[in-house]
Amino acid sequence: MDITSDLCPLTFVKAKLSVERMKVGQTLEVRLNAGEPLENVPRSLAELGHSILGIEPENASHPQGIHRLWVRKS
Repeated sequence: MDITSDLCPLTFVKAKLSVERMKVGQTLEVRLNAGEPLENVPRSLAELGHSILGIEPENASHPQGIHRLWVRKS
């Protein structure tokens, strides 16, 4: 899912709703911006008990840009 055009807290709300619709064990890939979304979305999903599998910038030479987050529903 792509939440790069959304602002906090809508970024977390959209990610949370997507994870809630998944089956346990499924993985979601989320595109999100650096800054608040990158800080808040993974942390908040982990606090809900989901597994953060990885986070990396789409473009390694631009670490303040868009990132990809992988989360597994627990």
